[in-house]
Amino acid sequence: MMDLLPWLPPHPDLGAAISEAKREADPAKRLSQAAYLSGFRRDFTLTARLDKLAAEGLSDLTTAGDLATLGLRPLRIALLSSHTVDHLVPAIRIAGLSRRLALSVYVAPYGMYRQALLMDDPALSSFAPQVILLAVDAKDTALQLPLDASEAQVSSAVETRIEELRHLWRLARERYAAQVIQQTLVTTEPLLFGSFEAHVPAAPFAVIERLNTAIRAAAKEEGVLLMDLAWQAAQGMYGTGLAEPVRWHQAKQLVSPTLAPLYGDQLARVAAAGVGLSRKCLVLDLDNTLWGGVIGDDGVHGIQIGQGSPAGEAFLAFQHYAGKLAKRGIILAVCSKNDLAVAEAAFDHPEMGLKRSDIAAFVANWEDKAGNLRRIASMLNIGLDSLVFVDDNPAERDIVRRELPEVAVPELPEDVADYPARVAAAGYFETVSFTTDDTARSRHYALNAERKVAMSQATDMEGYLRGLQMVLTATTIGPAELIRTTQLINKTNQFNLTTHRYSEAEVERLAADNRAVALAVRLSDKFGDNGLISVVLARADTAWAQDELLIDTWLMSCRVLGRQVEEAVLDVLIKRATAAGWAALIGEYRPTDRNGMVAEHYAALGFDHCPAPEGAIPNASFWRYDLLSPRTSRHFIEVTDV
Repeated sequence: MMDLLPWLPPHPDLGAAISEAKREADPAKRLSQAAYLSGFRRDFTLTARLDKLAAEGLSDLTTAGDLATLGLRPLRIALLSSHTVDHLVPAIRIAGLSRRLALSVYVAPYGMYRQALLMDDPALSSFAPQVILLAVDAKDTALQLPLDASEAQVSSAVETRIEELRHLWRLARERYAAQVIQQTLVTTEPLLFGSFEAHVPAAPFAVIERLNTAIRAAAKEEGVLLMDLAWQAAQGMYGTGLAEPVRWHQAKQLVSPTLAPLYGDQLARVAAAGVGLSRKCLVLDLDNTLWGGVIGDDGVHGIQIGQGSPAGEAFLAFQHYAGKLAKRGIILAVCSKNDLAVAEAAFDHPEMGLKRSDIAAFVANWEDKAGNLRRIASMLNIGLDSLVFVDDNPAERDIVRRELPEVAVPELPEDVADYPARVAAAGYFETVSFTTDDTARSRHYALNAERKVAMSQATDMEGYLRGLQMVLTATTIGPAELIRTTQLINKTNQFNLTTHRYSEAEVERLAADNRAVALAVRLSDKFGDNGLISVVLARADTAWAQDELLIDTWLMSCRVLGRQVEEAVLDVLIKRATAAGWAALIGEYRPTDRNGMVAEHYAALGFDHCPAPEGAIPNASFWRYDLLSPRTSRHFIEVTDV
């Protein structure tokens, strides 16, 4: 039997644990237990039982505040499909819990995905989806062409089908401001021509490949996310195939019930990435994880790494995989029980794939690893829920899971040769965008370490800040900044005044408003470029006077805390708002379990507390800044407003 979720640890008796949790009377506590148990390996039946355990809590705890106390973010997702998906809902909800999402799921009537969008379905409108999955199958997408159709005929038919999908995507965004996820096509039929299939333009597999290529290209242009079942199936993630022919003919189930937990996880990881819940940092053990042997006993030249042996090559391949993750923006850290000098010396080995400079946080000592992981998170200014910890030792993995449930700890295969595939399969680092700033992220964190050293050596804070030679550059959000700003909006939790989440289309629409202010802010200093570090969105709002500009979103990277950047950003915001004819700024603070650090943000900047407008959410506070009042800049930053 296929091991569906091999990166999750097995539970000694998950069924008994679910039965025990059902005795709990409090729905919130049952939901909390379901979320915890979702982190263990499970099949279709156990997944369905977990869903029942969580159901009452998911329906009762409807507010973001209630769910935040459990570490969950609410998200409404609608499934619009050409095939049967009802049997997948429990797996989707439980996969959501394992990815820190409390999912409400709406299923459109079977095969009615077009009508749901074209006819403005009242039930869908009432549900108000934040995410819409468009799940179509190969049979529904068939082009109805003769087998001997020409290349031109096939191309024309594919283009027509893609234009229909584009229209549906746009309707979903316009009517619901929803993020669309498009499922790629997987055929349920065998090859017709064998290896010659690719040479026949209208052959079934050739058509599906062409459609998928066109879907991917169009989705990129339209800001639509992909759930790429075709690639996942091609990599063998679904074993011999998604569908069982008998299930397809009986119930039009593209995804076999036995594979539902994996399908649910594939969807949940994309949805989680879309709201900024992917993980940011890969924390690596050293001995028998990055190389074979124990560096303290074997010495630099005694460890297994590099060419010449199967084991050495396997460890090197894992290092290369980690290095590639770093190049796409994942932070690398080390957490090892070793003497620091000895551990660092290993990176001088001539065949080492990773270098010491690739590691943004390096912690090697003889203290417990749970405590050291807390230290790494603190050093990098990221949450524990951003960490993925890879360690070959099952005992260490178990301790960290028990002490730090927020940290993802994948179960590893026996052979290190399979480590890259296992970490990749877990989907911890799923992303919905990739920018030049991402490629420099590890360097940004390494430079931050140098800044901390400089700060520790400074005799006074003013001298330290002056010595940084900071330059802040503010621009209106345009095409070049759109992807990265949307990424920050959806993933920043701590220095984020309102934690509003927006799609690229929504950010683009706001930035195009002549009276709005949409800022993308970069910061550089003598150590290097910090990249895009702050986003501000300010707009008119009917709850406020016509000359009062509401700061809808203000967020900043924790990498630049304590450098007076918010003062410099306010200078730019004041200048822009005044030029647009506004008389006052209105700031809003919405407290969450993660953003307490900015509770006094507006007060510290000189805003005055003001009454909340009618209809404001409970616990939100509002602040007013008179743009006609004099202001003295309180920072040591050179500001360039482009």
